[in-house]
Amino acid sequence: MTHTYNITGMTCTGCLAKVQSLLSQVNHVQKVDISLAEGTADITMNRHIGTADLQKALAAHPKYQLTDAKPHHRNIVDNVDDAGNKTWLQTYKPILLIFGYITVAAIIAGYNAKSFDLMVAMRIFMSGFFLVFSFFKLLDIRGFADSYAMYDVVARAWRGWGYLYVFIELGLGLSFAVNLAPFIINIVTIVVMLVSLIGVLKSVLSKQQIRCACLGAVFNLPMSTVTIIEDGLMIVMGIAMLSLL
Repeated sequence: MTHTYNITGMTCTGCLAKVQSLLSQVNHVQKVDISLAEGTADITMNRHIGTADLQKALAAHPKYQLTDAKPHHRNIVDNVDDAGNKTWLQTYKPILLIFGYITVAAIIAGYNAKSFDLMVAMRIFMSGFFLVFSFFKLLDIRGFADSYAMYDVVARAWRGWGYLYVFIELGLGLSFAVNLAPFIINIVTIVVMLVSLIGVLKSVLSKQQIRCACLGAVFNLPMSTVTIIEDGLMIVMGIAMLSLL
């Protein structure tokens, strides 16, 4: 069942992510869709949850006030994004373009006068990946931290991890760019991405419909197998680069 509620006090994407995170932690809540423009939240639950219980979830942040609204049931359409009636391609267009540009840059960097250097191409790809993704997170670091805490196993226990993660990504991007301590950097990459992948897998396998924080709070991307592929690709490339050292 899905019910709609009015929520006041939200002024930015950071507020949206915070409210979404708090409501998603309520027992029996399966999905939370929030419209910042309309000031509403569509909450899907597997059993009835009283309005008072939802209000308690926001009690520590009194500027956010939740009240009842007319119930609303959303129809699920195949291959369409619920939030904006977008197709799969439209939904993931930003991330596909980013991967395309980074891949082209990596291929160009890997070519030299006589041959193709796979090691250089992978290093530049990983550098571009981390630099670009950290850039989008830095545009709204608080919004990213709030979104990331919704599913990452470490960020849920310690919210500060969301802030630290952004700078770890930035550091990895710069380190790959200058080829700094490749053995250590690849080990760090594998460990960090493995930890991130655990939270992503748990969310996807449990069929939670939540927002992916891979591109920060700038784009509204749903958590899906695409996110698993992103993290998995970095892990595979990190292992491959270690084997080539």
